[in-house]
Amino acid sequence: MAYRMQTSVPELTDLSDEPDHTFELYGEDAKTPGTYAYNVLLARRMAERGVRFVQLFHRGWDQHTNLPKGIRTQCETTDQASAALIQDLKQRGMLDDTLVIWGGEFGRTVYCQGTLTADDYGRDHHPRCFTIWMAGGGIKGGLAYGTTDDYCYNIVDKPVHVHDLHATMLHCLGINHETLTFKFQGRHYRLTDVHGRVIEDILA
Repeated sequence: MAYRMQTSVPELTDLSDEPDHTFELYGEDAKTPGTYAYNVLLARRMAERGVRFVQLFHRGWDQHTNLPKGIRTQCETTDQASAALIQDLKQRGMLDDTLVIWGGEFGRTVYCQGTLTADDYGRDHHPRCFTIWMAGGGIKGGLAYGTTDDYCYNIVDKPVHVHDLHATMLHCLGINHETLTFKFQGRHYRLTDVHGRVIEDILA
């Protein structure tokens, strides 16, 4: 099956049919296989061909030290291509039914980890609160939802649990999270366990 999948769209990874303005939008890195920009462009090409789920990884964000240099480098490789994907999907009429989610498994502390110097410091893991962004697929644009305290340590308004996120994502995909179950050891489980609510305020 894997072979049939790969041979069914041999033109997918051939970017020779992409016009120059595509690479101006995504950045020159989009011409180099293995880069984040290249993979984002491939994700758009997959979506065009009916692939229902595409997941991209960008590793190396675990900056306990050397944050100023590291975060700048990573933003240079991700920001333009990520913004380009949203713009590209929109101009192709695909954004309304394509849900784009950018996130990680936890946040980072707002305060310094390690010795603070003029050009070097780091930040530790922080599971109490963190941010993701979503676009398209029924999500309201230009909205920030939820608030942290002045130290960005705790959520003080409109918390969203991971089960709420899953419930909302499934809702955008046309699935009721309360009826989607899987069987494990003789019992039916929900992806959102016994929790989860759709966050109506962020829906378009």
